[in-house]
Amino acid sequence: MSLDQILAVLPPGSGEEALARQIDFDRLPAHVAVIMDGNGRWAAQRHLPRVEGHRAGIESVREVVEGSARLGIRVLTLYAFSVENWKRPATEVSTLMMLLKRYLRSELNTLLRNDIRFRVIGRTEDLAADIQGELSDAAAKTASNAGMQFNIALNYGGRAEIVEAAKRIVAEGLPADALDEQRFSEFLYTAGQPDPDLLIRTSGEMRVSNFLLWQIAYAEIWVTDTLWPDFRKRHLIEAILAYQKRDRRYGGINHPAVAGR
Repeated sequence: MSLDQILAVLPPGSGEEALARQIDFDRLPAHVAVIMDGNGRWAAQRHLPRVEGHRAGIESVREVVEGSARLGIRVLTLYAFSVENWKRPATEVSTLMMLLKRYLRSELNTLLRNDIRFRVIGRTEDLAADIQGELSDAAAKTASNAGMQFNIALNYGGRAEIVEAAKRIVAEGLPADALDEQRFSEFLYTAGQPDPDLLIRTSGEMRVSNFLLWQIAYAEIWVTDTLWPDFRKRHLIEAILAYQKRDRRYGGINHPAVAGR
């Protein structure tokens, strides 16, 4: 992807175009992870049911997936539903699952057309059979795509992921002296993918909410007060520009923000 690819979907002469022209495409984050927060507050501000915030958030998912692919991001991970979210009212959970199914069905051709691979990370075995079927179908149909890897974290918890990885290591009988950080990462949901370089959180909350706890050890964090349903390509570009202005240290000497480490 290139500057021309992202400019093709931005209004000519707009502020978004001006921002996009500032991006250094040689120093993009390899993996962008997003905590999508603020749907409920967005709805409350408009005196609407919470589920309307989730509905409105679907357009933001479209914007970020398309924008990331056009920019040339290698991996995008969106935090859609945590293991704690089952505590929400049953009607809200049901609506979230329905919206997920609708998104997969309506956007599958877009994913195929843009060469995007889809994958879900999390405890999929706890989901309803029809949801599992939709997820498996989307993953299978996009498996041969060679473009951006698009992960949806669904029924996901960072601590649970680490515990499950440890259980798999024990089950395989891996000797302790054969285990290091690189080997351990091969038992995580994101095995084979670069760790996030940039973690974005919407709605102004200053916490990581049990998301990719192992993987974000050295991620740059960018928080915006923008609520998720209002998040657009412009905000994504702003996050990337902020990332590119930072020195990445990894506990040592300064390094410029570069992809892939």
